[in-house]
Formats: sequence, C-alpha cells, structure tokens
Amino acid sequence: MGKGGNQGGGATEREAPMPTFSWEEIQKHNLRTDKWLVIDRKVYNITKWSSRHPGGQRVIGHYAGEDATDAFRAFHRDLDFVHKFMKPLLIGELAPEEPGQDHGKNSQITEDFRALRKTAEDMNLFKSNHLFFLLLLAHIIAMESIAWFTIFYFGNGWIPTVITAFVLATSQAQAGWLQHDYGHLSVYKKSTWNHFVHKFIIGHLKGASANWWNHRHFQHHAKPNIFHKDPDVNMLHVFVLGEWQPVEDLAWAISYYARFLLTYSPFYGILGAVLFLNFIRYLSCGDPMSHGTGHKTEA
Repeated sequence: MGKGGNQGGGATEREAPMPTFSWEEIQKHNLRTDKWLVIDRKVYNITKWSSRHPGGQRVIGHYAGEDATDAFRAFHRDLDFVHKFMKPLLIGELAPEEPGQDHGKNSQITEDFRALRKTAEDMNLFKSNHLFFLLLLAHIIAMESIAWFTIFYFGNGWIPTVITAFVLATSQAQAGWLQHDYGHLSVYKKSTWNHFVHKFIIGHLKGASANWWNHRHFQHHAKPNIFHKDPDVNMLHVFVLGEWQPVEDLAWAISYYARFLLTYSPFYGILGAVLFLNFIRYLSCGDPMSHGTGHKTEA
C-alpha cells in the first residue's frame, strides 16, 4: 500500500475539536429568533427546537444566553434519555478560560444549591410515598362528602351553612397543595398518571385549568420572582389558547361547577348556591395555587 493509503488498518480520522465560545458571545443569542444556552459547559442552539420542547418554549426560552445546568437537572428525571435529543443541538462548548456560570449568577450560591440538592437526593427526599398521596386525596373527598351530609341532615340554616363553608374551604386549600405536587409530576414515575390525577384535582375538585397552572408554574420555578419571566409576579391570561388541551381543561372545570350546583342548588337555589360558592372562595383566598411573592428585576 502506498504512502497515501489508509494506515493503521482502517483507523478513523480524529474528530475535529469542538468550537469554543465566550460568555460574551453566548449572551448575544438571547432573542426570540436566536437562542443559545449552556448545560454542563456545552453550548446548544435551541432556536428552532424550542417550539417542540415538551415543557413549552417559554420555559426553555427564559434561559437563552444563560447557563441552564441546574434548571435542566431539576426539570428532567431521566437525564440520559433527554441527552439523546440534545445531540443534534450541540454546537460547541465554553472556552476553557470561561467560568461555568454566566456573569449574572453567584457561583457560591450555585455551589451551595448543588450541595443542598445532593443532600436531598442522599436522603431520598425525592422519592414519593404513594399511599400518603392517596390518603390525602381520600381525605379531601371525605371532606366534600361531610360538607354535603351536614347540609342534607341539618338543613340550610346559618350554623350548618357556615360550618359547611369552612369544611369546603379547608378541602379547597388541601386540594390546592395536592394538585401542586401532581402538577410537578413528582408523585408517580410516569408523567401520564401525574397529569391525569392533576387534571382531576385541579379541574374537577377546584374548577381551574391544569394547562393554565402548568404554563404559569413551570415558568415560576424556572425563573422564580424574576419580573417579566415569572408569571406569578405578572398579570396573565386566565386560559392558555390552543386546540385540544384547553378544551379538555374547560371540560374538567365545568364538571366542578356542575357538580357544585347540582349538589347545593336543591338546598339554596341556583343564586344561593352561586353565593355560597363565592363565600367558600373568599374563605379559601389563601389557597396555594401558586406561591410566588415579591419580585426581582433582572438586569
């Protein structure tokens, strides 16, 4: 074989080194039409793919031009599975002299947070007790039943009405916390089951939209209390526009109001049942449908 032959019996050519980027260059790509982000010092171009992101393009888009390592680890259970979809998006890595965090973050706080997460993982705090959550749901349904029985047995006088209102307000508050855990997909390993129970609780037991809550709350945890990025410190539309999912949410919400009116209209009439519902809403105004307070303005 001549000098120009493939020496080494078919050895492959050495891969070209990956392009490297500085934070100054990466942070320029933070537009709607041009989005880069960094995960574990790898640089990804998510401009076109962000619209197909399962968690929504707004959540991932909030990290355009930034380091998203900790958010990536927090929002995804099976990191190896997710990495398979990221390979086509990889365009380079941080230059060796660049810090792991973008200039907008405090490296000491990041290190402390990662140490805290490691401690929580070692203590198995992310492993849910299915029986515990089942009992929580059961006691909410039990309170709903007790509330109806109180009016059915004792009548619609002031004392039974006030007692029933407080029982229902308590069940609403408990349902608010329970839907929160299912909405975070933190109870079951399969997202399908989490989504179904979440829709049942927030839709049928509370009369709200699961997609509306997810749209708001995922952004809240991605960018907590960051003005213009956390919807909990912004005013937002009541329903998320779309084709099928919001229609499904609307059906769940209607089932709540239909159930309430069918249950209490025989005792109070339709107008009385509506006023009774508003009184319950007033009592449960501290309902934890979200928990963002205050705001921070991002530079």
